[in-house]
Amino acid sequence: MQKLPSPVVANKSETLAPQLVNHLLHPSITYRLGAGDVVSVSVYLHPTLSVPFGDSSVGLPGALVSNNGNLQLPLLGLVHVDGLTTSQLQTRLTKLYAHYVVDPDVTVQLQVAHSIRYYLLGAFTAPGLKFSDRRLTLLDAMALGGSVNLPDADLRGAYVVQQGKKLPVNFHQLIMDGNLGQNISLASGDTVVVPSISTMRAYVFGAVAKPGAIPFVDGRLGLLQALSAAGMDTTSLTNARLSDLRIIRSEGASGELIIVNARAILEGKAAPFYLKSGDIVYVPQTAISSWNQAIQLILPSLQAIAGVLNPFVSIKYLSQ
Repeated sequence: MQKLPSPVVANKSETLAPQLVNHLLHPSITYRLGAGDVVSVSVYLHPTLSVPFGDSSVGLPGALVSNNGNLQLPLLGLVHVDGLTTSQLQTRLTKLYAHYVVDPDVTVQLQVAHSIRYYLLGAFTAPGLKFSDRRLTLLDAMALGGSVNLPDADLRGAYVVQQGKKLPVNFHQLIMDGNLGQNISLASGDTVVVPSISTMRAYVFGAVAKPGAIPFVDGRLGLLQALSAAGMDTTSLTNARLSDLRIIRSEGASGELIIVNARAILEGKAAPFYLKSGDIVYVPQTAISSWNQAIQLILPSLQAIAGVLNPFVSIKYLSQ
């Protein structure tokens, strides 16, 4: 039996600018104080104002930041420190102690970090909120969640959220290929999400009756199956240009722009085309002259689902 040709008409690769990727994955992260941290405060030539007093080997080596984010300090009483860096706290205490001491020389040091936390969600054997006494890399933080159930994990759809933004980390390269360049340092409060294959979706827009998310079945989804689920009657003629379907596929900081002839698949002249998690399919009604035009047509649909897009797509097309 003769093998059918591929329905892919054209394919081009896209990547985020290296400088942008480096900025996103390797930001300058400054530790900020939070509940549970222990801080020492020294006021030069004023030992009674210093914390700890005298022998620091006795008890905690400093003052404990309370659950409300406060430090109890001599003369000053409660000082709110939550969210401050040690240098910012040092500046604040210098100003406060200046009411009692001439030209105070204040030194602040973090003794114990207990406020570092990470959120691990999805296909971990022990997901949830995890604490650490030091900043961790992505692999170190994931180890706090036990192991990843790889047969049930959608690595293509996995992501890290930092300060409300998804980072373009390629989990497949990190875990399956051992690419330690993807093993980024995390900041306290980061969320690591490794979704299950049961949540895998592709997105179909354009000349279809029911645009939106299409679920995979047992981890698989054919293009014609997705079109049918989106309300296109592939057994009859439509006004859609099935020979010029546009697909955006992405993972980490890389993407592919694919043009597929779905009509050839429908007529048995080309092999089936299988979608991958996060694929965006656009069914045009009229001829499209370029990918720039296609992106402009897809843009309103992408903006409507911005929260579930892979990082590459949101950064490349929605951050302009």
